[in-house]
Formats: sequence, structure tokens, C-alpha cells
Amino acid sequence: MSRPAFELADIFRQHGPRYRATRRLPRQQLRVMRAIELCRTSALGGHTEKCTRCDYARNSYNSCRNRHCPKCQGADRIQWLESRQAELLPVEYFHVVFTLPEPVARIAFYNQQTIYGILFRAAGETLLTIARDSKHLGADIGFFGILHTWGQNLLHHPHVHFVVPGGGIAPDGQWVSCRPGFFLPVRVLSRLFRRLFLVALQKAFKNKQLRFFGDLTALRASAAFDAWLDPLRDSEWVVFAKKPFGGPQTAIQYLARYTHRVALSNDRITGISDSGVTFRWKDYRAHDRHKTRSMTIDADEFIRRFLIHTLPPGFQRIRYFGLLANRHRMQNLDRCRRLLTSAAAELLPSIAQCQTARCDLSVREPDRCPQCRLGILVRVALAATPAPDTS
Repeated sequence: MSRPAFELADIFRQHGPRYRATRRLPRQQLRVMRAIELCRTSALGGHTEKCTRCDYARNSYNSCRNRHCPKCQGADRIQWLESRQAELLPVEYFHVVFTLPEPVARIAFYNQQTIYGILFRAAGETLLTIARDSKHLGADIGFFGILHTWGQNLLHHPHVHFVVPGGGIAPDGQWVSCRPGFFLPVRVLSRLFRRLFLVALQKAFKNKQLRFFGDLTALRASAAFDAWLDPLRDSEWVVFAKKPFGGPQTAIQYLARYTHRVALSNDRITGISDSGVTFRWKDYRAHDRHKTRSMTIDADEFIRRFLIHTLPPGFQRIRYFGLLANRHRMQNLDRCRRLLTSAAAELLPSIAQCQTARCDLSVREPDRCPQCRLGILVRVALAATPAPDTS
């Protein structure tokens, strides 16, 4: 795969020093910037590769392996998808998105660890509770969620994508399937999600787990915070159930697009200059929502927007619930397969489908020599690493 013409690392190297010099940044953001700047450079070490047929040689440098780096997510995604293949079931899969209202997102900006955790728990409990209700599915379900904190324009937009198999295990131990093309009513999901989230948010406030800054400082007072909550109790919260994307073979293609994604991939960057950064985006609120647009913003503003999506250290952005919870996942999957009476081969997407999803799980082909096109590049030595700069 050819290298993109512009990369996030190029922006950080060109504009990062000035950006860091003009403001105080959290340590985690500084680490992210430094990791991306050094990714696949001699500073991280590497090895020398030589062609088996001609005199061509090159240095191949190590990756930073930071989860916010757009160059380092491909390998991690393939490994994760390979593990997920064995967990797919021969049923229709659904995609449900829970989004925080803008006022709550503003508080989440300064309280990421607390608010993102509440978002996961409230949304997960909502799906489990409504699915167990006999008026709806009447069964225990299993699913996983992926946290995204960005919109296409890189602004703060926290939401969780859930991938849910279309069915579950009823109290009598039998498998219950959803109606074709329909999972659970989004209005019912929205109302319960709103209630559970606000209860947890109020508890976090009473336990002094929330911080308020800037124009939100007044919310430190209990009366002001309660008054701020009132409109949220009556507003409509967005829960969106997308059109089901079919069975397990289609699910793997969806997963390849959403897992291990960062706020902006390198292939969306179309220009870097002294005055700003240009990148492609889609305005999903517009009438022609699928049309790709171009946006140019100041380099400092671009860096600021990217860095606000730096997750707290150790925060798990992919989480599992219900039948797929880590503790009993394999036992529950075996039970589901027995109830569905499907052969194991039917549960897995083919290699061709994985290739379509750009996540070929077969053995990687050796690198061909770009000079003679006949030989294979093999590792012959460790690449020399420059001495650290002590100035």
C-alpha cells in the first residue's frame, strides 16, 4: 500500500513545536504527539532489509504502537478481528448508536474518565434491560460497544457504536430471534438511556467526581446543577438503530471499518501549509449527507481538535456486555451455537470476505523488492539508532 501524500505526523513535526511552546498540554496529549512524530523513524530503532536477488537494501523502522496513531492501528485491528471471527453467530447483526446531548458532551470534555464510563454503563444496561422485557425480545443478549468521541469535522461528539446479534437466550433456555430487520424500539431505548444516564450523572456530582471550568463553573453549586439537569430530563436523546447489516459475513466488514479507528486517518488529509491543514469530511446533517466536502482550518486548531480525542490512560474503548462479557464469553457462545444448531464453518466469514474488508487474515505475503521486482526483502541486521539528543 502506497504512503499517503500527507500524514498526521507531518503536521505534528511542522507545527507541533510552536503549538507546545504556546500552551500547557496534559501529559497524555504530549505523549501522543511525541509518539506519532517518532513513529517509524530511526528514533525508535528498526532493522535493515536486503533483497535476495539484487543489491537493494532499506531500513525499516519500528512503530510507536500508540492507539491514537493512524499508522499503527492496522496490525492491531487485524489481530482483534481474527479473535472476533470465532465469536460470530449465524444470525442477523444490528448496529445501535447512543449519543450524548451537546450539554452533557460539554461536561464530558473535562470529565472524560467519568462521563465516558457512565455512557458505556448506561447504554449497555439499557440494551440488556429492554431486551429482557417480555414485551420486546424477552431474552438475555450479548454485544460489544466501541467508543468514538469525534465527528467528521473532528469536533467533540461522544457516542458509542454497539454491535448486537439479533437474538438471545430466553428464561426457558431456548434461543429467541428478533423480528427480521427489527431489533428493539429506539424510542423505548432512548427514554431508559436518558433516565439511567442522568441518575448516574447526578450520583457522580454528589460524589464530587465532576469538575467544572470556564462558563460551566457555576454548576459547582448543587442548585445550579439541578436546574441544569431539568431540561435534559425532558429533551429527546438520540439513539439510532441503523439498518441491520446482515449476518456474520457482513458483520466482519463493518467491524473492519469501526474498530481501532482514530479521529482522522492519514488518507483524509489533502493538504498541509504554513496557514493550515485541509482534510476531507462528510456533513451528515446536510441534505446530500454522503457528499465528501473539504475543510481547511488553522494548524493550531487542527492539532487542538485532534488532541481532544486523546483517551485517558488505561481507558477501555471496546467493551463487552451480557452473554459476551469477558468472564463467561466462550461458555455462552458454545451454548448459543448449540441452540442455533449451526456448523462451526457457518459462523466464520471466508478469507475472500476478510479481504473485502481490508483485513486479510491469511499469512502475509513477503515484501517484494521495489527495485528488481523479483527478489524478496529479508531482515539482515538491526538498523543503527542515533544517539539520544541530550541538548
